[in-house]
Amino acid sequence: MPSYALISVSDKTGLAPFARGLADLGYQLLSTGGTAKSLEADGLAVTQVSEVTGFPEMLDGRVKTLHPRVHGGILARRDKPGHLASLAEHGIPLIDLVVVNLYPFAKAAADPATTVPGLIEQIDIGGPGMVRAGAKNFRDVLVLVDPVDYPRVLEALAGGATAVPQSLRFELARKAFAHTGAYDQMIAAELAHVAMADDGGTRIPADERETFPEQVTRTLSRIRVLRYGENPHQPAAWYADGPTGFGNVTIHQGKELSFTNLLDLDAAARIVLEFTEPAASVIKHTNPCGVATGADAADAYVRAREADPLSAFGGIIGLNRTLDAATAEAIVSTFIEAVVAPDVDDAARAILARKANLRVVTADFAALASAASLEWRSILGASLVQQRDRVIEARAAWGPEGELTVVTKRQPTADEWQALRFAWRVCAHVKSNTILFASADRTLGVGAGQMSRVDSVKVAIMKAGDGNLGGSVVASDAFFPFRDGLDAVAAAGATAVVQPGGSVRDQEVIEAADEHGITMVFTGRRHFRH
Repeated sequence: MPSYALISVSDKTGLAPFARGLADLGYQLLSTGGTAKSLEADGLAVTQVSEVTGFPEMLDGRVKTLHPRVHGGILARRDKPGHLASLAEHGIPLIDLVVVNLYPFAKAAADPATTVPGLIEQIDIGGPGMVRAGAKNFRDVLVLVDPVDYPRVLEALAGGATAVPQSLRFELARKAFAHTGAYDQMIAAELAHVAMADDGGTRIPADERETFPEQVTRTLSRIRVLRYGENPHQPAAWYADGPTGFGNVTIHQGKELSFTNLLDLDAAARIVLEFTEPAASVIKHTNPCGVATGADAADAYVRAREADPLSAFGGIIGLNRTLDAATAEAIVSTFIEAVVAPDVDDAARAILARKANLRVVTADFAALASAASLEWRSILGASLVQQRDRVIEARAAWGPEGELTVVTKRQPTADEWQALRFAWRVCAHVKSNTILFASADRTLGVGAGQMSRVDSVKVAIMKAGDGNLGGSVVASDAFFPFRDGLDAVAAAGATAVVQPGGSVRDQEVIEAADEHGITMVFTGRRHFRH
């Protein structure tokens, strides 16, 4: 009795050479519908499933493989004589390979023009059944759901089916169950966005869907196991929802990325994504020790580094421009742990290679900017989910004709408007409580994560070192609860302040600003970052 390879795939990547390899190894190809036509078009001999079942495809293709002569051939255990006797009695052939990937439900769901009936028709029934059957009987049946596995399976089969190690069979079975599990989760998630009525259902548009449904299912793929977490005694790993954002980066050189490296790279990228002009951030422990814009990437980086050169030592860099030779020379002139940028040119790579341990990462910055609108954080035994914080009020240039509220007697000058907008975009990415002194194009002193806003002022002044804060502007991520914080920034030399407003003592703080001749702008929008 011949051995069959049952092939039914929507993704036909690499199918022809793989099927030809199986035929050369003596497998008889068993297939259905479009897959059979594709194989025949490539000159391969194919047996239709209907020839084995003795039953034609029916119900517009809804029933093709749901038959004992298919599932019996997959599920029969080869080490049980009774199973083999049953197959022989009913003339059921052994199916030793199941090569299946499922109807393109995700593609249909991504198209807003797909109707509810159209969506329902893209729910695969027979495919998951065959995959699960093959995975259950993995000791005797190879199950493949991903074309990337075709070459190594052919290589393993070259020595005969018995030469295929159980470890590979089990790995493919686990992958198959993950595939069907993710498929069911995807269907459940999409059907949660269908409004059903007696006269038919409608799909709820993406912008009208419930942000926080009663149940949420996530499928994460492991990118790699990390050396450890925040501390050496904590095991850790890196997962992603899909191949986007930090789920799809290129690591060009350097030591393995650590858990804390990734947190800092994320923080570095978030800041420079706020800017369309060349910008650089230098991060330590998820907080910026320096951020600047410049004429080019090198200029921006040097200015950001020099904002707090002591803290910048061993920092993480974010750039929103291609890392070129001039920037690379500036980076290797001191000790830097890692850098993330949209690209690295060839000349820069040769320079960066002089620092073998320096981690160099590139990412699709457009994908980073548009990455998940929902962000997840874990607490003990539970998860918190929130919409991503975006500084939308600072996307356009600020000025007297804008929508912000100037609450003091004095209006900001044109230079102050520019500096206030710069400071506000950076401030949103610093741990609360935040006080940030800045000029129009770089940070001067950053006070991050203090329990008191006055303490944040003191830290920011300290971080400015010997720098002159006269004429600087200040951003505060939340309101000043008392005038003491405003008095402190005025004493340091600031001439303009941007804050959300909203305190019961706002009037007291406004009066203090007027006393000092400071101009103050309310955004009406807080940007805590915990």
